[in-house]
Parts: sequence; structure tokens; C-alpha cells
Amino acid sequence: MVNARFATLVAMILAAAATRLFPHPPNFTPIGAMALFGGAHFASPLVALAVPLCAMLLSDLLLGFGVHPVMPFVYGSFAFTVWLGRWLRARRSRRAIAVAAVSGSVVFYVVTNLGVWLVGDLYPRTLDGLATCYIAAIPFFRNTLAGDAGYTVALFGGFALAQRYVPSLDERRTPVLGSP
Repeated sequence: MVNARFATLVAMILAAAATRLFPHPPNFTPIGAMALFGGAHFASPLVALAVPLCAMLLSDLLLGFGVHPVMPFVYGSFAFTVWLGRWLRARRSRRAIAVAAVSGSVVFYVVTNLGVWLVGDLYPRTLDGLATCYIAAIPFFRNTLAGDAGYTVALFGGFALAQRYVPSLDERRTPVLGSP
């Protein structure tokens, strides 16, 4: 039987993923926050990785993104963000959450734009081409930072508030699917 905590975490991540289906500025999405939140809140590392990445894949398919050469870089950067969430499990301060969210945004920017440069044909494979790629991506990076910040506050803050009023959501009181 799935407990209330597990169901709530999955529902929050799916709800966040669903916001990708509504109009939004480029890269202003919940994906980084979903990965961080899943990593921080699911007891099982496998579940922490699977739930946010499956939600992302589902929303990618609904958006018609399909498979593209940069996809491993995108999903790899979010797998790293899940790992940052795992790091947060022992550090639940606002500052640690903010540092992890910004770090995830930076890793996404660096890794995905490296991927665009490596596998795409938009930029020459020179240092100048790489620099041009990173410079061209700065407006998207600003939106990534803003989206990650907003959705991180919504997910972490919303769940903390829910835990205050629904004691069964507290991990210390109820084991989560996949917990040891």
C-alpha cells in the first residue's frame, strides 16, 4: 500500500511537471526543482531519481519534444540535481536548499550548452564556438535560475507547510516506499 507521504510527493512532482504544458518563458520550468525536491524527499535513491525523471519524460512526450541528441546532457544534468537533493537530506536549511538550487541551475547551464556545442551544428567546435554557445545561452540561464528558484520555493515550502498540518507526511513518522 502506498502511504500518504509517497503519494503526496509524487502528486506534487507530477503537478509541477504539468505546469510545463502551460505557456511560459523559455527555460522557466519546474524540472530542476522537481529533481532537487525528489532527491531530498524520497527515502530510496532509485525512487528519488525515477519519479522526477519519469515526470520530465512524460511532460517531454506530451510537449512533443521526442528524442534529440542533447537529451542525454539534459537528463544527465537533472540526475546530478537529484544527487544534490540527496545531499540536502542531511542539510534542510533554507541556505542549503538555495545553494543546491543555484548549483543545479549552473550545472544544467554548463552541461546542456556543452552538449549543444558538442553534438549540434550551430557552433563551430572551437573555443570561440564554445564561448559563443555559452554567451548565447545567458538569457535562457536567467530564466532557468528564476524558474528553479520559484519552483524550489513552491515545492519545498509547500511540502513543509503540508507537513505542519498533516503529521503522516513527516518522514520520521511514516516510512516511504523503498525505505530501508
